[in-house]
Amino acid sequence: MPHSKRTATGVAGGLLGLVGLSAVAGVLVTATITPAVAVTSAAATSAIDMFNNLPSVLTIDKLILPSTIYAKNDKGKNVIMATYYDQNRSPVKFDQIAPVMYDALLSSEDPRYYEHGGIDLIGTTRAILSNVKGGAQTQGGSSISQQYVKNVLVQQCDWDAKTDKELNDCWVKATDSHGADGYQRKLQEMRYAIALEQRYSKNDILLGYLNIANFGGTTYGIDAAAMRYFGVRASKLNLSQAATLTGMVQNPNIYRIDLPNGTTTNSKGEGVNSKKDGYSLTKKRQEYVLDRMLADGKITQKQHDEAYKAPIVPKITRVLTGCAASSAPYFCQYVTATVLNDPAFGKTAEDRQQLLKKGGLRIYTTLDPKVQKAAQDAQDKYVPTYVDGKDRDGTKWEFGSTSVSVEASTGRVLAIAQNTDFTPGAATKKGETSVVYAGSKQIGGSGGFQAGSTFKLFTLLDWLEQGKSLNQIVDGRNKPRSTWKDSCVPGGVWTATDNMHNFDKVRGYFGTPTNFTKVSLNTGFMGMASELDLCDIGKVAHRLGVTVGNGKPIPLTTTTPAPSEIIGIDNVSPMAMAGAYATVVNKGVFCQPRVIDKVTDSDGQEMKLPERTCKQVLDPKVAATAAFALKGPLQPGGSGQGGNPWDGTALIGKTGTNEEFQTWLITSNTKVTTANLVGSAKGHIDLFHNYGKGNRLADIRFVLGRTIQGAIDRIYPGGAFPAPDSNLTRQVLVDLPSVIGLSVEDATQTLERAGFEVTVGDPVDSDQPKGIVAAQDPGAGRIAGGTNVTINPSTGKGIAVPDVTGEKPDAAVAAIRGAGFGNVDTKCTQRDDADGTVTGTDPSAGTVAGPNTKVTVMYAAPDCGKPGKPGGKAGG
Repeated sequence: MPHSKRTATGVAGGLLGLVGLSAVAGVLVTATITPAVAVTSAAATSAIDMFNNLPSVLTIDKLILPSTIYAKNDKGKNVIMATYYDQNRSPVKFDQIAPVMYDALLSSEDPRYYEHGGIDLIGTTRAILSNVKGGAQTQGGSSISQQYVKNVLVQQCDWDAKTDKELNDCWVKATDSHGADGYQRKLQEMRYAIALEQRYSKNDILLGYLNIANFGGTTYGIDAAAMRYFGVRASKLNLSQAATLTGMVQNPNIYRIDLPNGTTTNSKGEGVNSKKDGYSLTKKRQEYVLDRMLADGKITQKQHDEAYKAPIVPKITRVLTGCAASSAPYFCQYVTATVLNDPAFGKTAEDRQQLLKKGGLRIYTTLDPKVQKAAQDAQDKYVPTYVDGKDRDGTKWEFGSTSVSVEASTGRVLAIAQNTDFTPGAATKKGETSVVYAGSKQIGGSGGFQAGSTFKLFTLLDWLEQGKSLNQIVDGRNKPRSTWKDSCVPGGVWTATDNMHNFDKVRGYFGTPTNFTKVSLNTGFMGMASELDLCDIGKVAHRLGVTVGNGKPIPLTTTTPAPSEIIGIDNVSPMAMAGAYATVVNKGVFCQPRVIDKVTDSDGQEMKLPERTCKQVLDPKVAATAAFALKGPLQPGGSGQGGNPWDGTALIGKTGTNEEFQTWLITSNTKVTTANLVGSAKGHIDLFHNYGKGNRLADIRFVLGRTIQGAIDRIYPGGAFPAPDSNLTRQVLVDLPSVIGLSVEDATQTLERAGFEVTVGDPVDSDQPKGIVAAQDPGAGRIAGGTNVTINPSTGKGIAVPDVTGEKPDAAVAAIRGAGFGNVDTKCTQRDDADGTVTGTDPSAGTVAGPNTKVTVMYAAPDCGKPGKPGGKAGG
């Protein structure tokens, strides 16, 4: 056990180091390394001057430490999600190391540690003489302080080197003890060691050494070594284990015990220091340490003999680096990519990589374990990891599915689940990938997926921002459109013929944005877009955080737009789309999705997070009205009704399909928004004619949607959405023109240009020429746009009913029959002041009707009488 205070000899040694040890060291080193040279007084003085002129202040950098990513478990406790390191190290305090470890180290490496002032002259001299004689165990001449100095210098190499060559050159310079440069390095090491002991206590230096030393491979520090090789903390090491670890420090990569096939080979090519030979080289080192401990009185003969005879039995603890061992590997990978790509963690990619692997960061994530589990369980249960097949050109299919959930009010990403098996490198079998399908090219390695009809959100929002109504009638028929308003292109007009069709060949029609949204009618949204500015639609997407998957702007905002972008031909990330829909839920406030809640550095100081903002980007009235429309797809008859868990929670959502290759379902309550993507990560998989785990691939989105949304509704219960704006849901009336007297073709064109659907009814008798429109229903006036108008062409056989008002009934009947009507009747109304003359006809005078039409003559008389008499029924 190390002493807590220095002895008188130690104090004297310290004074010697402070006052005159440099002189002694200079003469000693000069004499021992140049025995052929007589050390004169002048030479000694020169050596002393050279030694004193060496730098004495050693900069001790922060320890290179692993960075750890944390997520909360279902009990709210932070648990490790992943660790990244170049050097696996877990620093401990002085009292967190077993006393036997200190005894083993000091007895074998520096028995007079608490007595000298940084350089053990006796030990150095003895080691030189012993090594010259070639003893069985080569003795190191460096004190613990000197070894600590060397390790600090090596770690500086690890921090500063930019390339492998720079690292190797620096390492050689810090450790080589051969030739003139080696002697110079040894002198500098001594100079640093002397100065170090003036600044730090013996215990501090000893602890620093045990925390920095390498124990083989990427294992650094005594605590990590104890866990790596024996599965215990440094405080629990026993004698045998402590002696084994102490023996390693002389040559860690030879004496390590985690390579069962050996750390080196003999002349026959057989593994040496292997499990088979009982780790023979390490055992010899352990025995040497035990001998020194016995000689030093630190252990008894019995303890010595028992440990001596016992074999070395490692209990190797595998320490994984990266996200492979995480229960949420794709969430973890997205966090990692965020750190490696965000300037908040360093100006360059190299800086960020170094910080992650060496900076000892503690990264606390936004993951919600309950939502994550629900999402991943759904992916595992319902979605296959791969689908066999290839395109006609030979491209092998890669099937991808992901679900990403975002808290609407904060942008905190609660879950990222995926159907594939995570692998940190290149895939070695089907269904493996490191790509995060929820992310973008920069964050996650995915180029995105064609958004399909989920992209219609931005046309809907722009429609409302222009003050148009959800109940306004729009021409959503299948028809080519070639001229588009576009303020992003020179001249403000973009010419591109688009002849859009609807899914499953559904016929387009006049309708409202409310209906178009519910059933996801492509031609309806193209009709809406034709009344808007394409550039404005693209700018809405930009405001809500959506770009192409490679990070570039949506082409609608450039000088080369494509009208079909309206229905989602661009590749976008599910993360971005979840964030956009969450904006609608959050009353128009866009919160950039974020996966990190807090980061602390190796000193426990909280670091500045990557910049993520919440900003009002939509008028709350627009957001509320859009949400009202987005309720439709999840209601009966809506395109996404299969994704509704029907648990009574108010939901909004939208489906998306691009050709037969990509399918989406986005759902949200008032708290959490989830984007589900099932599609082709590579190749063109026909999702409508391929199946997996009992479901048609195109329908899996609905199973995922209702399963995950149902879980979220229990974990984050939603409330009611705000009411839509009355102005943005108003009934819009337009003028309906009269088309009577026009040909059927001209009448149809006139009505359609005015925004009405047209039905041609049966011909009617009319005095109009045959084929000319003789009637329309409804008639001309102010009515709702898009109303279906029925027009009736004339038969050309119409007769006008003559005006017989004021005549006697018999004369009136005769006149009407004389006009060509064969079915004439009378109807009397009894009235005291009447004179018995005709008051009108039905049909009325001037009405054009066929000869078989019944005409009723109406008259009034004081006494309608009996049949055959004045006032009775005429005409028999």
